[in-house]
Amino acid sequence: MKRRSFVQGTLQAGVALSVFGLHSCKPKQKEKEVMKTEEEKKTSPVLKLSLAQWSIHRMINEEGMDPYLFAEKAKEWGFTGLEYVNQLYENEPNTKGFSEEAMGYFVKRSKAESEKHGLENLIIMIDHEGDLSAADENERKEAVENHFKWVDAAAELGCHSVRVNLMGSKVAEEWTAASVDGLTQLSNYAKTKNINVIVENHGGFSSNAQMLVEVIEKVGLPNCGTLPDFGNFCVKREDGSYFSSPCIEEYDRYKGIEELMPYAKAVSAKSHDFDEQGNETHTDYSKMMNIVNEAGYSGYVGVEYEGDVLGEKEGILATKELLLKVTGQSM
Repeated sequence: MKRRSFVQGTLQAGVALSVFGLHSCKPKQKEKEVMKTEEEKKTSPVLKLSLAQWSIHRMINEEGMDPYLFAEKAKEWGFTGLEYVNQLYENEPNTKGFSEEAMGYFVKRSKAESEKHGLENLIIMIDHEGDLSAADENERKEAVENHFKWVDAAAELGCHSVRVNLMGSKVAEEWTAASVDGLTQLSNYAKTKNINVIVENHGGFSSNAQMLVEVIEKVGLPNCGTLPDFGNFCVKREDGSYFSSPCIEEYDRYKGIEELMPYAKAVSAKSHDFDEQGNETHTDYSKMMNIVNEAGYSGYVGVEYEGDVLGEKEGILATKELLLKVTGQSM
């Protein structure tokens, strides 16, 4: 049952009880109504939380933490699902270069850690493997093939998806055509491994939800979808880059999430800063989760903290607590 339907049902039941009380209804009828609302509570959606490994990228890149401690940390902080980030293993001695042998080590070690801590492997987020939406056909084909090893790894880990980026051409029509081609090639390979290819709104044209939806619909494959991110809706920055300068044009995040949710196979609850009441200062989490629930989504919601004020652990926990608060749940 969707959260909004549940809330409305509970309110209606409460009103019914008040009216019946005023008319001296039999106690047994009251008892039936109360029991009904209790049953409705039991069938309300249960929030499943995963941790995006990017939330601890400073611990790994700046403090020297072993990325293979990811599962241990996620378990300690109360998560049940894991979303890996391939670039956080680029400098590891055993996985540097991502040769066939190195990929085997990554899979074996990651699987052992996830099983040890009883967590579910969900997604591998792929970066630095070329542009799937590159204008040049040969460059695009090379990028597609570079992604194959991560699709294989995701399948061996028991993940449901790989997350990819569309950061190629900066000409709108060219980007759309190239994105459709690159995604189609990769999705056709991924479906042989029972893996989804999901695109995150991650800067440039991919943060224009209408344009991204057009691409997904043109690909038209059931294993090709989206990873809506609450906070990545900057479509233009001062220096024309994807991430390195202030944003000067942003797509409406609530409209964007609503447009992307029909194709979502995962959801990323991006956070940066919090006020004294524990609310995220850039995103209305209650409004976002209502959109997510109204779309009928029942999968994991991934916590991805990117703030600078709180430490990574504190930011992760603050995001988790906020999600629990706005959905009326506890862990």
